[in-house]
Amino acid sequence: MNTSNTTARERPLIDITPRIAPDMQVWPGDTPLSREVLCDLNSGANITLSTVRATVHLGAHADGANHYGANAASIDAMPLARYIGPCHVIHARATRSAGGSRVSVADLDFDLACIMHSRVLIRTNTFPDFTQWNSDFAAFDPALIDALADRGVTLIGIDTPSVDTQEAKDLIAHARFLARDVSILEGLRLAHVEVGEYELIALPLPLVGFDASPVRAVLRSLA
Repeated sequence: MNTSNTTARERPLIDITPRIAPDMQVWPGDTPLSREVLCDLNSGANITLSTVRATVHLGAHADGANHYGANAASIDAMPLARYIGPCHVIHARATRSAGGSRVSVADLDFDLACIMHSRVLIRTNTFPDFTQWNSDFAAFDPALIDALADRGVTLIGIDTPSVDTQEAKDLIAHARFLARDVSILEGLRLAHVEVGEYELIALPLPLVGFDASPVRAVLRSLA
């Protein structure tokens, strides 16, 4: 018997991907989800066949570096291994505020000296409903990105639509991700996830030249 496969099957999956449906809100001005049914079994066709139209920054998604850096890597060229493997889930003492707040190292319920994995997901609880857009969600202080990168972190995720505030024009957090070669996951659903160590699986599609890809993000315990 392959005991490693048996152990993996016994570890339940924790889904951290928001439900993808036409009522999901997207960044103001971006392309919302729509579905065109080309053929339908219920209408007498021999198959059901659909076309989807939406932003690639839909729900839980991975950014390509070319989203925020000229001539940087598109999502198909991002290092795939970053999106699967051990991670820390950390809670932040974040608040919703007009213009958006930024999470700093001091806001984390975690000692960064204890970072052992190269992936970190941060729960802010400031974007509670993916069907109701709120512009006052929290984002990242650039110094937090540097502090995590200094600990060897190469992927950081957040439970809001962006690592920068909605009103930010200079995208100072994105700039630090680019400078430190750290990958971004945005739009995660983390309200039900406890602080701890998990295995992350959030693989993007190899969309050649694209600036992002939706992911099916899940966690499972390491034990």
